[in-house]
Amino acid sequence: MYFKFTFCPIILLLWASLSFAQNVNVVIHGAASIAKTDDNFVCVTLDWWPAEKCDYNQCPWGKAGILNLDLRYGALINAIKAFNPLRIKVGGSLQDNVVYKVGEDQLNRFFNHTGVKLTFGLNALFGRNESQTGKGLWIGDWQPQNTRDFMQYTISKGYKVDSYEFGNQLSGSGMGAKVDAKQYGKDVIVLKNLVKELYAHPETQPKVLGPGGFYEEKWFNTFLEVSGQGIVDGLTHHIYNLGPGDDPNMMNKILDPSYLNQVSQTYKGVSDVVNKFRPQLGAWVSESGEALNGGSKDVSRTFADGFWYLDQMGMASTYDQKVFCRQALIGGNYGLLNATTFVPNPDYYGALLWHRLMGSTVLAVTKESDPDLRVYAHCAKKKPGVSLIFINLSKDRSFNITLSNAKPGDAGKPNYEFVGKQNREEYHLRALTGDIKDDIVCLNDVPMVQTDSEDIPAMDPKLVDASTPISIAAQSIAYVTIRDFEAPACV
Repeated sequence: MYFKFTFCPIILLLWASLSFAQNVNVVIHGAASIAKTDDNFVCVTLDWWPAEKCDYNQCPWGKAGILNLDLRYGALINAIKAFNPLRIKVGGSLQDNVVYKVGEDQLNRFFNHTGVKLTFGLNALFGRNESQTGKGLWIGDWQPQNTRDFMQYTISKGYKVDSYEFGNQLSGSGMGAKVDAKQYGKDVIVLKNLVKELYAHPETQPKVLGPGGFYEEKWFNTFLEVSGQGIVDGLTHHIYNLGPGDDPNMMNKILDPSYLNQVSQTYKGVSDVVNKFRPQLGAWVSESGEALNGGSKDVSRTFADGFWYLDQMGMASTYDQKVFCRQALIGGNYGLLNATTFVPNPDYYGALLWHRLMGSTVLAVTKESDPDLRVYAHCAKKKPGVSLIFINLSKDRSFNITLSNAKPGDAGKPNYEFVGKQNREEYHLRALTGDIKDDIVCLNDVPMVQTDSEDIPAMDPKLVDASTPISIAAQSIAYVTIRDFEAPACV
């Protein structure tokens, strides 16, 4: 049970004032967008793992796997509804169990009361057998009867399914199992034809996503070459770039900008494949949980994890990744909600602010070369203006930010210094006591805790005089919306 703070301790403010302040100019290139995301970029997963799922001498799933999860729980419903809507992927390729073990009543209430945009993961191993010659290689044609039955059931109940993802971590070297890329390409054609058959009207047809695994260039290229144009609507891949959940260096990785940058090569590779084959929905990160096998028990639920999570969403958006699915909404150590109390962890609030503030149009930003300050800019979700996220990884430096508007068409001309006239809308996120291992986050110095009715608390901005620099405290995160910033790409 949490002690219910009504304010953040004053020590946090004293620490911010004692840290060294560095002046930085950030240039926003607002003439044209560099990428576009889906309007519902923020996505979460619900996975199937049982209470007996244990890694690193711990069993963190409890009853949070979807086959055991009480979908009627008020705190869960409220956390989902706050996004209005939230994109959810029901993963783990479990369609043969979800209806019968979760139950119709729970499913009806869940779908009807939350308004989720739903992706179902489909089992891509039905009908195959493990090869005797290739370790972990599964061979043979995929058998779609189970999927047909499942789709017919969802149609009969009127469930609106946004998309189906074919398989889970079977690409490339796989995770415990793998399927040849050519075979996978042939099988996804079967899935696409099944969707067309059962969903007669094109405007209501769920999209087909795949392969839902780790990126390997040759495998992904072959998969899309075999499947051909118009089959795979969205190219999905997984990211767990911090390694195993028991890594004692997890915190150091999160605070190391050079380590965080390494995954950009994966985003670029996937983006290059998308540009070559042009699937309709582009690329999705359909699963990303920071660390493998349930996440890190010492880091994933803390404020510090937001440095990784929000930076990943910012980076992915600049590489034209349309959707970013966090593993998981609840379950393991990496859930956005506590697996037993349903209390939101700090990353939940960072994700909710992204969903509410960051629009789908991505803008380029440039700045002086301090790597500890991470900056991403989008057109504001609600026009007019731009929204930015600032992530300060430094333990002992704050940043005073001034903004400039890049002069379009001539890189040799000086940029316009931006001086706003309307108050800025600022959302500053900090750890409760100043220790980034805290599991309570403060927004503008107010602790984020659920209300007595288990609702998400108000998340109001602080209005700041536009003539002052944007101040980003050491080891903090801030969203800033500027309504009178003139960016032609945002008109």
